[in-house]
Amino acid sequence: MTVREDTVERPDGSTGIYGVVDKPDYALIIAVDNDRVALVEQYRYPLGARRWEFPQGTAPGRAEVEPAELAAQELREETGLTAGSYVVLGSLDIAAGMSSQRGWVFLATDITEGEPDREHEEQDMHFEWFERSRFEEMIRTGEITDAQSLAAYAQLLLRERFES
Repeated sequence: MTVREDTVERPDGSTGIYGVVDKPDYALIIAVDNDRVALVEQYRYPLGARRWEFPQGTAPGRAEVEPAELAAQELREETGLTAGSYVVLGSLDIAAGMSSQRGWVFLATDITEGEPDREHEEQDMHFEWFERSRFEEMIRTGEITDAQSLAAYAQLLLRERFES
């Protein structure tokens, strides 16, 4: 990640400073097995708390990786799962007012389980399957607050509604 301050010219001609956080694109994966979704829990340092969320991440070293390849890599690393099918649900802008980072959301199905191969900073990560009804209850009660996971799930629900 890099942080920069750009000098900008406003519509009225005055100048100002705009702070930008540049981060590489990421992939978020909603792995579905029957009526279950795969979640990972990890410590989120800026919040000082552990949080449940869908598996997601960027390529190491800011490498350029195709979104579907990145999704498969992140799912395998964080959960040990592999999927026979990946479908793009959409894209997300993390914080368009301050960051250039964008994400791709994938639905992963035809799941095979295996062992995770986590990065060094993911050593405390925990993976678990949740029934969708339990997942939705966790959202309702505030146990799940990850904005990307919530937005991605909305994309899944809309896809299901319009494909029915």
